[in-house]
Amino acid sequence: MPSERIMLQNKALKRLMDSRDVNVVWSVTDKQREQQLLPIRIPIYKGLIGWRLLLIRDDMPARFQYVQKLEHLIKLIPVQGRDWPDTKVLQANGFNVTADNSYGNLFNLLRRAQGDFFPRSVVEIWDEIDNPAYNADLMVEKEIAIRYPEAMYFFVNKKSRPLANLLEQGLEKAIADGSFEELFMRTFQDKLNRAKMSSRHVFELENSFLPSVTPLERKELWYQFDDLASGSEK
Repeated sequence: MPSERIMLQNKALKRLMDSRDVNVVWSVTDKQREQQLLPIRIPIYKGLIGWRLLLIRDDMPARFQYVQKLEHLIKLIPVQGRDWPDTKVLQANGFNVTADNSYGNLFNLLRRAQGDFFPRSVVEIWDEIDNPAYNADLMVEKEIAIRYPEAMYFFVNKKSRPLANLLEQGLEKAIADGSFEELFMRTFQDKLNRAKMSSRHVFELENSFLPSVTPLERKELWYQFDDLASGSEK
């Protein structure tokens, strides 16, 4: 059953490692997390966690119209959570990241111009921009997307192999009978439509923190946008 308490990600992962109160956590993977915990290597968001749109201040759209190359975007400052794997990915690609431990304060950093944009996944950003607690003076930039290979998995404690096997078997069965895809599209179709990815300039980043065993060759596990803008670049 779900925890009755909302935990910060780092705290939940630490409790999972220590076998305290938590049996399963879903989180973005990286090499360190797969060394510390046992991953079920089926990306539950089908890789959409690595498709990022930009949350910006509503007085900033004109500035982003001049971003035509990755080198232009790198000159701007993203905000991210201090312990998020995405922070390391952005830094490794040359971005000067403003980080904070508080999720809620990241929106304030953006409003206070301590950063220029807040990259959020296509499955997260719409709930945030629709939420009055976060959306004041902010908007979703309309012409740019960032993409890097990334997976969000279920993780269990290293000693919980039977639980990991049950989760993996259940997910594989749902993929095989089509119920995983049906639930995925029912959950995210509206968000994908709102993203209008075909009209965006997609900047591809490298993710050197992604483990080599990530099942990138299993095409059925990853969402594919069919009609990306021709301006996509690395």
